Amino acid sequence: MLQVVRSFFIYLLGITVLTLGISLTIQSHLGTSPFDALLVGLFRTFGLSVGSWEIVLGFTFVLINAITLKTKPEFSALLTSFITGIGIDSWLMIQNSWLSPDGAAGQWICLLSGIVCTGVGVAIYLESSFAPNPMDRTMVILTDKTGWSFTRSRALISIILVIVAFFFNGAIGIGTLLNALFSGLIIQSVKSVIVVSGQKKLAATVKAG
Repeated sequence: MLQVVRSFFIYLLGITVLTLGISLTIQSHLGTSPFDALLVGLFRTFGLSVGSWEIVLGFTFVLINAITLKTKPEFSALLTSFITGIGIDSWLMIQNSWLSPDGAAGQWICLLSGIVCTGVGVAIYLESSFAPNPMDRTMVILTDKTGWSFTRSRALISIILVIVAFFFNGAIGIGTLLNALFSGLIIQSVKSVIVVSGQKKLAATVKAG
């Protein structure tokens, strides 16, 4: 039970940092990740909120995954979309009252801070192994079905998302390219630090015992 609580705490911490990063990239107006660009585009076109579209698209990916695998929908994956959607809207609501980066310097600070927070947040919540992300699950399925590398599958889905986001006036810009180039590196770097820290903690525990 204690392990479940610990995993859920790490999961929530990761999602909180992740959604802070997403909100900052949106506020920068320099472009977001491909998926978030589509969320912003749908918000601009149809209304609702960015977070609401996170939940809608999460549900869509869950259904696509179920149809592809010919299994029951993995509704536990919706937990991540639901909490992420709430997190994005909450951060945007908080920031809208005071954060307005009109100058180039402010925009770049928001963008780069957002990319770092996004990578760190993903790395943290992946350590919890608590609930899968619907889109990441789609990438894994595509990799298994095609025999492609995960990187190639991710690239294909990202390209499709950018194309769709373009038609919905999504938040595409230099930030979209920087997200694609550096988010994976940040995630991998942070995960390496977490693994090393975990190994040191385990070694200290064994030594103390």
